[in-house]
Amino acid sequence: MTDRYSVSMKPTPPPLATVSRAGILWMVMTMMLFVCMDTCAKYLVGLYPTMEVVWGRYFFQVVILLVVLGPRLRTIMKTQSLPFQLVRSLFLLGATLCFFSGLSTIQVAEASAIMFTAPLILTALAPFVLKEKVGIRRWASVLIGFAGAMIIIRPGQDAIAVGAFWVLGAAACYACYQISTRLLSGQDSVLTTLFYSALLGAIIMSVVVPFDFQQPTPIDWAIMALAGLFGTLGHFCMIKALTLTEASKLAPYSYTNLIWATIIGYVLFNDLPDLWTFVGAGVIIASGLYIIHREHRIKQAEA
Repeated sequence: MTDRYSVSMKPTPPPLATVSRAGILWMVMTMMLFVCMDTCAKYLVGLYPTMEVVWGRYFFQVVILLVVLGPRLRTIMKTQSLPFQLVRSLFLLGATLCFFSGLSTIQVAEASAIMFTAPLILTALAPFVLKEKVGIRRWASVLIGFAGAMIIIRPGQDAIAVGAFWVLGAAACYACYQISTRLLSGQDSVLTTLFYSALLGAIIMSVVVPFDFQQPTPIDWAIMALAGLFGTLGHFCMIKALTLTEASKLAPYSYTNLIWATIIGYVLFNDLPDLWTFVGAGVIIASGLYIIHREHRIKQAEA
């Protein structure tokens, strides 16, 4: 579970205000890598405790970042607001725990579709936390988007409902993470945020995991390491995308996540989402795209 459902992170501003084909390509690659991470988690939670899988995802990401950042680590660890970094990282850890818990009972594609509600939750919370004005049309889009989520979850369908509500909790945690990101925008670099998010998750889960740890096989150790690698590469690709193209114009391409999740889920697990999952996902995506459109129009008017 990572920053795939929103692209509000703010690295170096793009040199051009137009959509870059390279930026789009990097964003599509980001979505594929994050789905690969989720697929590793889907396999592992079927064999090991969820806490252990979450620990492996964060632990190996920290190891990879330590190797890659090397001499720059001391500079990257400097933060202007450590308490906010820790709170934001806790929200992301909560999102990961809920998302991986949901994966134990539902498909990757279903979980990805439900996670698209995160921007809708963010829009709903914005007036109360960020003091942003949200008009009636965006409120209507939020309600319609949640109706789409209910189409996927179908309360009463026990086989999917429990896992789906875990993922809905992940979307709520992730929306809070994004609000924290907006409140801290411009204070720390993306790499600083990325490192603290991985580090805090690894530390907390390293304390918890010994109480319910099962020794993985060598192959499963490798898959845990792959989950950390896919997550790290996904963040790298997202940073590249955001340095080339405006975040608001990249946002629609985050929905390619569902395409990758469907393809990889079918190839590896022989899973295909049912018709209602696609219908619900379509409703959520349409609502999200409309909110993106409205926010873009409002920013243009203010400019």
